[in-house]
Amino acid sequence: MDFEKEFSKMKEGNTFKYFYKGKWCESNTGKTITLRNPYNNEIVGNIQSCNKEEADEIISCAKENVACWSDTPINERAEVLRKAADIMTEYSKDLGEILMKEIGKPLNSAISEILRTADIFNMTAESGTLMGGETIMGDAFEGFTREKISLTYRVPLGVVLCIGPFNYPFNLTGSKIAPALIAGNSIVMKPPTQGAITPLHFGVILEKAGVPSGVFNIITGRGSEIGDYLVSHPLIDMVSFTGSSETGKNLAKVAGMKPLLLELGGKDAAIVLDDADMEITTKAIVSGAFSFSGQRCTAVKRVIPMPNIADELVKRVTNEVTNLSIGDPAESKTIGPLINSKQCDYVQGLINDALDKGALLKYGNKREGNIIWPTVLDNVTTDMRVAWEEPFGPVLPFIRVESVDKAIEISNASEYGLQGMIFTADIDLAFNIAQELEVGTIQINGKSARGPDHFPFLGTKSSGLGTQGIKYSIEAMSRPKVVVMNLTEKGKLIRECRVD
Repeated sequence: MDFEKEFSKMKEGNTFKYFYKGKWCESNTGKTITLRNPYNNEIVGNIQSCNKEEADEIISCAKENVACWSDTPINERAEVLRKAADIMTEYSKDLGEILMKEIGKPLNSAISEILRTADIFNMTAESGTLMGGETIMGDAFEGFTREKISLTYRVPLGVVLCIGPFNYPFNLTGSKIAPALIAGNSIVMKPPTQGAITPLHFGVILEKAGVPSGVFNIITGRGSEIGDYLVSHPLIDMVSFTGSSETGKNLAKVAGMKPLLLELGGKDAAIVLDDADMEITTKAIVSGAFSFSGQRCTAVKRVIPMPNIADELVKRVTNEVTNLSIGDPAESKTIGPLINSKQCDYVQGLINDALDKGALLKYGNKREGNIIWPTVLDNVTTDMRVAWEEPFGPVLPFIRVESVDKAIEISNASEYGLQGMIFTADIDLAFNIAQELEVGTIQINGKSARGPDHFPFLGTKSSGLGTQGIKYSIEAMSRPKVVVMNLTEKGKLIRECRVD
């Protein structure tokens, strides 16, 4: 099928509309936001700048349509998700092309993001149909009998607000939409401003897959103008958000008593012991640090090597980094543009601070437009900003220490607690270190990463709230409902214990 024809109703020329009650609409404000390709500054498209009154209408519509969707049998909901996955797969190259242009992601990675989202929808459909309830007899507690029975099953929370990030705008929005739908919720989706166009296509995809009008709705606009209003709205029953820790903390303040699922920042540290396999470790660190130019919450953001291995590891990593491809995302270069010039300025500030304070530049520290060359810094110390702040860019600091205890101390001193890594041949020691690290996930002999998507994914401290992963997200977006049966004792069979 022709992609442009199938998705033509969602835009007028190069201006995209928002999705409400199954219709594509233009904002009453008459305002739009222009989105540009961060690589070449070409206009990718314009999105609607919606206001609070339109937010009220959209949220009210979602609230009115919770019941029709929650009453839909779960096997039918699952089939809708499978159809949506098929549509995503069919148009993965077209959607990947748009994604590449609007956020500067390498084309091969952009297409993979679409296909991975299709996998999440399929797996969520499967997991949703397997979610069961529970029956408990009352006689476990003294004074109660088996005539008191608890029947527990799961029900939707209501209206779920899904807010995705710029770096994975399709995947990390889709990973919220799928569990929310399978659990029986209606949805208001707020895509990131930069990166809004690709997830806007969910409106057509889900409509074609069979989601009833009004169950899935999209509002676009700047978070600074409508973000807090959406989160604090009394008809929003749950918020699922991925983004910066600063924004997440503010969101938690304004959300009130709403259930929250927050995926925030990280400062993931790789602790490398003297017996680590150098080839495996080097490849994992370079891939983990520099994929998508380091614009990932799970990127390797610090390396803490032991003394006997440090020189060799720095040399190997630096050599590997010099071979990374740099340039046009359309050519699937590993290192491309950061999302905007402001972010480039921030990353450059971290590099300059480290060099001013004595860090040793091994490679990089070059900038052209929004591209910052992959940068390796050795002899980084704890008085440097790059030792603690999340760069969200292609810069990798090496912090040398004298002991495992010091490595654990530095790792745990971070305000973040997303993931940690341990590279060693001593699995017993790795497990002991893992128990000391204050993070949500520890990778042993592997890079920090979000998937597989059925694994639990969570952070501690400033890195998040709640647990994601397909089954865990479904549980977070639903709640147990308990029906207690109080049976009479009439007709009860009485058996006395006896000794013959």
